Amino acid sequence: MPTARLELRPLGRTLHVERGSSLQDALFDAGVEFPCGGHARCRGCRVRLVAGSLPISPEEHRLLSHAELEAGWRLACRARADSDLTLELAAWEPTILGDAAPLAVPHRDGLGIAVDLGTTTIVAQLVDLRTREVLNVRTALNAQSKHGADIMSRIEFATTGHGGERLTHLIRAQLGEMLTDLLSPAASAAPRANIAGITVVGNTVMHHLFAGLDVAPLAAVPFEPRDTHTQTFPASALGWQIPGDPLVRFLPCLGGFVGSDILAGILATGLHDSPQLGALVDLGTNGEIVVGNRDRLLCTSTAAGPAFEGARLSQGMRADRGAIAGVTIVEGRPHCRVLGGDPARGICGSGIVDAVATGLDLGVIGPTGRLTSGREWELAPGIHIRQSDIRELQLAKGAVAAGLRLLLETWGATAQDLRHLHLAGAFGNYVDRASAHRIGLLPLPAERTSPAGNTALHGAKLALFETRDPEVAYASLRARVRHVSLGDDPRFGEIFAEEMLFPEELRLAPACRSEVSCTAKST
Repeated sequence: MPTARLELRPLGRTLHVERGSSLQDALFDAGVEFPCGGHARCRGCRVRLVAGSLPISPEEHRLLSHAELEAGWRLACRARADSDLTLELAAWEPTILGDAAPLAVPHRDGLGIAVDLGTTTIVAQLVDLRTREVLNVRTALNAQSKHGADIMSRIEFATTGHGGERLTHLIRAQLGEMLTDLLSPAASAAPRANIAGITVVGNTVMHHLFAGLDVAPLAAVPFEPRDTHTQTFPASALGWQIPGDPLVRFLPCLGGFVGSDILAGILATGLHDSPQLGALVDLGTNGEIVVGNRDRLLCTSTAAGPAFEGARLSQGMRADRGAIAGVTIVEGRPHCRVLGGDPARGICGSGIVDAVATGLDLGVIGPTGRLTSGREWELAPGIHIRQSDIRELQLAKGAVAAGLRLLLETWGATAQDLRHLHLAGAFGNYVDRASAHRIGLLPLPAERTSPAGNTALHGAKLALFETRDPEVAYASLRARVRHVSLGDDPRFGEIFAEEMLFPEELRLAPACRSEVSCTAKST
């Protein structure tokens, strides 16, 4: 009987199924859920086609947007494995973090739109600039992901043939569709009011692709961007029909792969105005780090990998029902908190951080990361921590910790000199800070570390209230920021190897570590 090969990302699993068989049958055991029983009444069984062919059904036209279909999303309950397929499971969709923090700035007239354009996710908010209230929100997965899930694969596609033009068209069209929806009469309380301005922030690659700039210089050493300045367009020049044809400003980058999302993060946390030394760490597949105060700031980026999202773990999953999201010690044994109260069926990013911290406290895991018994560790019935899982976490935490340590050394300071550390991004919002400290991911104890939410989006909203051109408004701040390339530092490899190790001493008593862990927020 002919078979079809199904490659499942990011699990790294490959299935061989009978050709023509239903994806619903094949993918159920891989964690794909079918909330409506496979009757195409919901969107819960989405998968993204990376390679191969899946025709679009009428139900998919009804339930999925044009941008989602363009990005390759399909409903597993409507599809059959007629050929070899590479699929990305929607169970791995990241949490898209909004921002509801108050805007402590003088008001101005009109409406504004702030956009956080991430490599994976996009969030846009419509803001009443007089009341400082958010009127509407739209979120989406970046349609460019069809051509590469991470920054480097996106660059590779962009530098082949007309790939760059394709990615520029995709993101402009998707954002135009999102903003039209954001301003639709059914969605907005003030749909016909003119928009005073649109501010977009994102990493350097997103900045270049949105603006139509060549990303080839970012593909090789020394990874210097073509242009770091503000990119400004009338909305109509992008093909957007926005009342008043406002200017769309993509804020300037800081250098290397550190973009305007981190500039916005600095604005959001006030790091640039503080007399004390502080740090901003944006945790994700790529980690961006800033260290500094009102006198000077250093920034860098490092590849952390997907372990913080639960991917590439042997029983990893996103923070959803059945995920172990927190682990504490009760009567000398690990006690798991499972989202939804269901039996555990996997472990998410914050869960693996908690599990390893608990394993260190119990002596199940040694400072080198080795399981002391030499065997996998049963965390809950049917859920095991394997040596490969610990190594994935070590690679991620080692990259971030090494980057922060090198920035501090370049500054001429140590972790003890840091007064506060701001954690940005979805993972930083939900991870247990005491556990992160215990495994050596973060150098400061929990009381000197705080989740900062989506600082990129918050900073983009603050920029809406700035009446000056961004090149003028942020010239002084950018002059105080120096980009540090970790690849140019001969010490990075050695420090990275050191930071992969776990702290030997028990920094905090097990009872002091909070049971608060990641809780997924659906948007």
